[in-house]
Amino acid sequence: MDDPDAGAVARRALPLLDLTDLTETCTEPKIDALCRDARAGGVAAICVWPHFVAQGARALEGSGIRVATVINFPAGGEDCARATDDTAEALRDGADEIDLVLPYRAFLRGDAATARDMVEAVRDTCGAAVLKVILETGELADPDVIRRAGRLALEAGADFLKTSTGKSPVSATPEAAEAMLAEIRAGGREGGRAAGLKISGGLRSVADAGAYLALADRIMGPDWVSPKTLRLGASSLFGALIQARDS
Repeated sequence: MDDPDAGAVARRALPLLDLTDLTETCTEPKIDALCRDARAGGVAAICVWPHFVAQGARALEGSGIRVATVINFPAGGEDCARATDDTAEALRDGADEIDLVLPYRAFLRGDAATARDMVEAVRDTCGAAVLKVILETGELADPDVIRRAGRLALEAGADFLKTSTGKSPVSATPEAAEAMLAEIRAGGREGGRAAGLKISGGLRSVADAGAYLALADRIMGPDWVSPKTLRLGASSLFGALIQARDS
């Protein structure tokens, strides 16, 4: 028997989806198909490699679906000038949202200044575009370290905290998401920057989506979740959500 709650989860999750193709084998026809799926599913955004941004922006023009791309990805290097140059180029090509990998290795070795400087520089380059900062929580591992990295990113101007690149051995986990939500909530309560959360990497089932929605409801309140505050970054999840929505 079908899960009677799966359809409700799918209808709630689809508008939060950043439909993603960051595979090494991505091609222009695959981007065309991704954009068709995005329109059919009514998702929040697509997330693609920078060299596909212009194609995605043309295909989705007038749809209200946003185009996100990745910067300093996936390695989380420390070349700030490269990150800002790549951001500026992506914005010229039509990107609405920038998903920047925090220089997390620098942060882990105690060099918070390098991490902060990059986020601040990319924030300045973004202007009105949405900035999501990828913490690579599987590498940070400890919830207290995740919270400290999240606090740095928020203080430096992030609009969203994002869990993972999806390229590391450990991607999103409920424990990491809980730590990030706690930091987002604390920042808002203390008069800091209001921000959202993007959960990315390892989302494959309707049950996965439902678990993260329930977590957000518990920590942030039942009226918090919207495309402006919560995103689900996935590709394989899309088919499961469509099937559940339509069943």
